[in-house]
Amino acid sequence: MSDGTAAMGRRNRIRVHVRCRRCGRNSFNWSKRYCAACGFGRSKKLRSYNWVKKKKDSN
Repeated sequence: MSDGTAAMGRRNRIRVHVRCRRCGRNSFNWSKRYCAACGFGRSKKLRSYNWVKKKKDSN
């Protein structure tokens, strides 16, 4: 019985995110093997969403 909630406390010793090869940010998840910032490892296209970009003022 060591795979439950008590085992999650041991995760504070390991580094979850390391430096990404594509964008250079410290957002590459080492266990899931994809970058949270640019999407490297998950898709060839660069990760971009409209909700990230600031909306222009329409005046």
